[in-house]
Formats: sequence, structure tokens, C-alpha cells
Amino acid sequence: MRYIEAQYRHTKKSTVLERSESNLKILINKISLLKSEIQKVIVGQDVIIEEMLIALMAGGHCLLEGVPGLAKTLMVRTMSQALDLSFRRIQFTPDLMPTDIVGTEILEEDHITGKRFFKFNKGPLFANIILADEVNRTPPKTQSALLEAMQEFEVTYGGQTYPLDRPFFILATQNPIEQAGTYPLPEAQLDRFLLYIKIGYPTAAEETQILSSTTGSKKAVINPIIGAEEIKELQAITREVSISDDLITYVSEMIRATRPDTTTVNFVKEWVRWGAGPRAGQALILTAKARALFKGRYAVIMEDLQVMAYPVLRHRVLMNFKAEAENVSSDKVTDELIKAISKPKANI
Repeated sequence: MRYIEAQYRHTKKSTVLERSESNLKILINKISLLKSEIQKVIVGQDVIIEEMLIALMAGGHCLLEGVPGLAKTLMVRTMSQALDLSFRRIQFTPDLMPTDIVGTEILEEDHITGKRFFKFNKGPLFANIILADEVNRTPPKTQSALLEAMQEFEVTYGGQTYPLDRPFFILATQNPIEQAGTYPLPEAQLDRFLLYIKIGYPTAAEETQILSSTTGSKKAVINPIIGAEEIKELQAITREVSISDDLITYVSEMIRATRPDTTTVNFVKEWVRWGAGPRAGQALILTAKARALFKGRYAVIMEDLQVMAYPVLRHRVLMNFKAEAENVSSDKVTDELIKAISKPKANI
């Protein structure tokens, strides 16, 4: 921690220095405590939990994908319990309408004057943490209502704008199998998610532990670790984490290299149909800053950028038909970019 404090004091260009060191230590420590609290229930999935917390610190939203039974819903619910925030779960179905999630106006009567008036009845979107379960099972018009709220942090109904509670964090899940009767999110709408997180099967040891811990009568008690004001403070601190100009240039080169018309990477020209936009670069820098803070650092290093490049680019690099036929994924593109893009000498 002494090294961290020295490194932190060295970056005196940041306004974050005006915050007291004791408060900073408490906030940073709470990030680790938050992860530990979630792990009382969730076995393994360390990287997944970290990426979810990084998205929260960066002020963005997550799309979780995994086959049934991998505790996607349980993971989000447990995280909400460890956060002292309001939580709503929305089960997306083919018959769900935009008003079912945004809210609707109802006709009421003033019992004193007898005058009738319309009152907006807020929907489940008006909470801090939203679990959008199986978001690909609802029609595009309902998906669009959710994505508008994600981008604007407000909803409009009847010409009136209603701000959403802050912090506002959406964790959407989708199932990669059973595609019959689903409405896959268009690529342009997927870009609204800060991170696209894929959840895999547990290891043999983890699966044995899951079976042992979930089939008995003992249940873990999840304690709230951090509240709304502290999360907003963390999000502000995350943006103030230092990143060198060389690393920003590296991010720009990486994002531009994902585009077939501007890339110098042959792998991209052969397999990619459409590359990432500037929002990908913003997401990569923000999440790298959040990861640095999560690891107890106040400056971004190359490792932060390379680790976060996968969930940031996974849904922003569109593969061509040849790649889909050969089962070449966007993660493979990220692999090749990390190898091909020259790194700043000071950060190798």
C-alpha cells in the first residue's frame, strides 16, 4: 500500500488528490470486500466477477452470455445484495411491452376536488441495479426501450422526461442456445454495452464444490458492503486514474486496426467484416482505469488494456461469413492485434 500511495502522490495532476487518503483506502478496500462477499455464494468465476465490478466502477452496463445453469441470475442477484442499492429483475418474454418496463400513466381522481388527472406510474427500470434476464427473448421495440434508458439514463413518456436513479447499472443475460423464437440484439445496439462477458463451465474442483454447497441446508448470508454515494465516488475516482499519452495512442492504433479498410493486420483483412468504432476506445480506456483501481493502482499499465480488450471488443468486431464458417471468433482477432500492434517502449 505504501508503494500505491507513493505512486498516487506522484500523479499530482489529478483532482483525485484532493480526496483524503483515508477515504481512498476505505473505498479501494471495499472493492475487494465486495468481491469476497459475492464469492460466499458464487464458486469460481473470479474473472467474471471482476469484470462485472469493473463495469460498475466504469459506469457502464454488461451483457452476460452463458448456457443455462451457470448461475448468471444468481451472480447478479448476489451482487445486488452485496450492494446497498435498489434491485429489480425483469424477465423478458415475447409478449413484454415497453410500458411494462418503463411505466405507464394511470387515471386518478382527487378525492377533495373530484378532478381527474393522469399520474405516471414508474416501471421496474426505476432502480439502481436491473437484471434484464434473457434480453434476447423480447421483441426489438422493448429492447429499444431498455437500450434508450441505458444510454440516456432517463425515460420519456407522454412528452415528459423522467430521470433514472443513479447509479444505474444494467446486467443483461442471454442464452447462446435455443435460438428459436428469440430476437438477437442488433450489432449497433450491442455496442451500448460496455462489456460483453462470456461465462464458461466450472472446473472439476469448482463443480464438486458447487454440488456440495448448494444441496444442503446451509445458506450464506450476504452483507451490504457499499452504498450509492460511495459507488458514485468510485466512478468519479475511476475517471481520474492516470493513463499516459503513449497508451492512449496504443488504444487508438488497436481500435483502428480492427477496421478492414484502415488496418495493417492481414488477419483482420481476411476475417473481419466490420471493425470497432471510437466508443470501443473509450470503453477500453475507462475499463482499464477501473481495473487499475481494482488492483490498487492509480495509473493504467499495458496489462490492463490487454486484459480488458477481450470483453470490450468481443461484440464490437463483426466477423465475416468466412470467419463464421471456420468458427473464428472476435477473441481470436484480439489475440492477433495484441501480437501485431507495437507497444510503447516504456510500457513493454
